[in-house]
Amino acid sequence: MREQFWAIAKPNRFWAIAGSIVLTISVVAPTSAQLPISIPGLQDLQIPRQQSDGSDSELVSTWVRLDGRRLFQVAASSREDLSKRVEDIQPRLQSISQSYFQSDSPEIQVGIKPANNLPALYVNGQYLLTVTTLDANLQGENDPFKLAQRLEESFEQDFERAKQERQPPFLQRQAGVAAGVLLGVVLISWGARRWQRRLILQSIPTSAPTTDPVTTQITQQQQRNLQEARRRLFQLAQILVWGSGTLIILRLFPFTRIIAVWIITVLEVPFVLGIVGLGTYVAIRLSFALIDKFTAALSNNALLSPQDSLRLQLRVSTISGVTKSIATIGGVGIGALVALGLLQVDIAPLLAGAGLIGVAVSLASQNLIKDAINGFFIILEDQYAVGDVISVGDFGGLVENINLRITQLRDAEGRLITIPNSEIKIVANLSSRWSRADLSIPVAYHTNIDQALKLIETVALEMDRDLKWRDRIIETPQVLGIDNFGDRGLMIRVWIKTQPLKQWDVAREYRRRLKIAFDQAGIAIPVLQQAIWLHDTQALKSPDSKDSNFVGIKGDGV
Repeated sequence: MREQFWAIAKPNRFWAIAGSIVLTISVVAPTSAQLPISIPGLQDLQIPRQQSDGSDSELVSTWVRLDGRRLFQVAASSREDLSKRVEDIQPRLQSISQSYFQSDSPEIQVGIKPANNLPALYVNGQYLLTVTTLDANLQGENDPFKLAQRLEESFEQDFERAKQERQPPFLQRQAGVAAGVLLGVVLISWGARRWQRRLILQSIPTSAPTTDPVTTQITQQQQRNLQEARRRLFQLAQILVWGSGTLIILRLFPFTRIIAVWIITVLEVPFVLGIVGLGTYVAIRLSFALIDKFTAALSNNALLSPQDSLRLQLRVSTISGVTKSIATIGGVGIGALVALGLLQVDIAPLLAGAGLIGVAVSLASQNLIKDAINGFFIILEDQYAVGDVISVGDFGGLVENINLRITQLRDAEGRLITIPNSEIKIVANLSSRWSRADLSIPVAYHTNIDQALKLIETVALEMDRDLKWRDRIIETPQVLGIDNFGDRGLMIRVWIKTQPLKQWDVAREYRRRLKIAFDQAGIAIPVLQQAIWLHDTQALKSPDSKDSNFVGIKGDGV
């Protein structure tokens, strides 16, 4: 049964998102301009529009509405005059409409009477408004009487339609439509939820995980970013579906249409900011997934040697982090500009101001610019990457984070060290492509040196042939010979070339094996000692000396 359901639903996977978009377009676009001015407390929510008539004066206009629908447009030369005119028209429209709706007559009488050379509109014998020359100019008419004749015809249709929408048969039909819309919203929401669960189950990896930790980490990051983007998209789809369905149902009835208009008017700015913010977040997450996909494909290059492949993985991991930071900053900036544009804010002065601020900041923050330039060349020249062990001046440790401004190290004591990139002049990379265990083995002076050299080489070769350590040792260990005559004894130097960051593990295991081999062969590892010789004649003749003329520290002498 489940397979049959998904077989039917598979070709229509985008029903939820497509349905939500259609609902939003069909509801938000027509309704966003419908604010009934006859409702107390809501007239202040209108934003008067300014239009130029070609002269130096600017017209301020707004719409007067009936049941949330546009009825006629009025204009004035200033906002104060417009507000006063609207306050005069509103109570008269409210009184006329209520009287007409309560009457039994389905017809309405609209008449025009001259008043001070201007047409005055009367509805059922009650004065409504006077059409002014500014009103006519706003509609592209030179004669106010022509505009009054047009309004006379539209008033009859609008009032009759408003009264018809209040009749029981119409309300019953709208109730059926509302039930159908509600059912459609529930089905679309349920289908979207099922589709989301199915995608979550399909996103669970079935293949065996790779042994490469860098590739595994990049793949996991890619999956997390995709899942987060899908989750936010489905949340957006659910909000659009339920919000659009609610607005459609509210617009079906004349008594609730004002609520839909009020919701859209009040929540217009938060809605735009929320949609842009969520869209920006999803876009940034999708860019993260694309970056991870690209870096994962780039790191899995079969033509490279193991050393170069590992180095490339560390490098692309660093570049991935820096690219994600740039994508985040760019996405936030573009999202802010889009939000300001949708809110009809002129962004040209803002961009000019941002340019001036950028120049001022660049002059005042030269160290930040130096950090960014030096960080760019560190990444470009592959001086070090995330996962390397480096030494910078008196500090050293594992590189945990690097961006265009700072480099963060974790030292052996667990301290997080933050270094500005402009302060990095000379850096020692201890793990670039390969590493080396540099060992100095002390042996006592009385030791058979040839036997000791042979034993040191044998232990190194046996460790190189060990399956556990073969992958960590790149080349055959080299016994360089006697490197120095030291205070502790003869210093024999050994080089073991290893994989990056494996030199310490190899050195520890080699010292352990060499100590066991020395004990079995009877070769002593000398310790620092001090001998004391007494040349006092009386001390030599003393009976307590017992013919001994040497006093020293017991042990394996040098």
